[in-house]
Amino acid sequence: MTDPLIIIKENLSQLTNAQRAIADYILKNSSDVAFLTINQLAQRVNTSTTTIMRLTSNLGYKGYSEFQKGLQQLLRDQTAPQNRLKLNLENMNEDDLWDNTITHHLHHIQKMTEQMSKDQLDEVVKKITSSNQIYCTSVRSGLPVGQYLSHGLNRTLGNCKLIIADTSDWVDEVITMQPQDLIIATSFPRYAKRIIDFIKAAKERGVQIVAITDSYSSPIIEYADIALICDSSSLAFHNSPIASMVAADYLINATALSQSEKAKKRLDQINDVLTNMNYHEMPGHE
Repeated sequence: MTDPLIIIKENLSQLTNAQRAIADYILKNSSDVAFLTINQLAQRVNTSTTTIMRLTSNLGYKGYSEFQKGLQQLLRDQTAPQNRLKLNLENMNEDDLWDNTITHHLHHIQKMTEQMSKDQLDEVVKKITSSNQIYCTSVRSGLPVGQYLSHGLNRTLGNCKLIIADTSDWVDEVITMQPQDLIIATSFPRYAKRIIDFIKAAKERGVQIVAITDSYSSPIIEYADIALICDSSSLAFHNSPIASMVAADYLINATALSQSEKAKKRLDQINDVLTNMNYHEMPGHE
């Protein structure tokens, strides 16, 4: 499939002024437009849907939907692991890899603190502590975040469960979900469809959704009541959970501190069970 952005650039001179304004917006915001409806794009550019349709027709597409599918495919290609690795290898000095790795993650953690306010995080904590049941969900590269969150929150509150969205188990769970429940969904490129299916079904039942994802152009944003934006880029091919783990760690810390009496009681009871099982090996014991 031909790159739709290249097609736009090659045809700019043939477009009307109104169409060129739309094309310019698409070139600058292609990852956003990939998931905008035609009405949403029209509002962003302050134009009509008819003008957008004429633009896509002049570019050789049957309609906006076909053009948008081209943008979505382009986004998938750009975030494919092999393509990310190839690009990173071209810009990488392996001798400085350790220092660059540390610098990379520190930069994105600092950027996250500038984009994500404490008030926003505390609003998520309020949803966590007021929810009847909490479900953490993710797949593949986002799974460590879901596992870490579900373990920490369940230790504190006793009402958190991990659901791996790739399995069909969530179908049995979602039919009993209520508006008093909460889903914390972690989604990184290339944005697994099963996570979207899950939270869409839950949203239809009134469930609150917190999204942990890498950008506001992520398709999960459409269903989120609160979005926590955490960069997931790495110096190789993979999505990195480092920045999102920092956010998850705050949520666990803040929840435990706000529910300190409940947390202490649960932790004492859990420790009694583990002690009776001789679960932990003590240092110095043979």
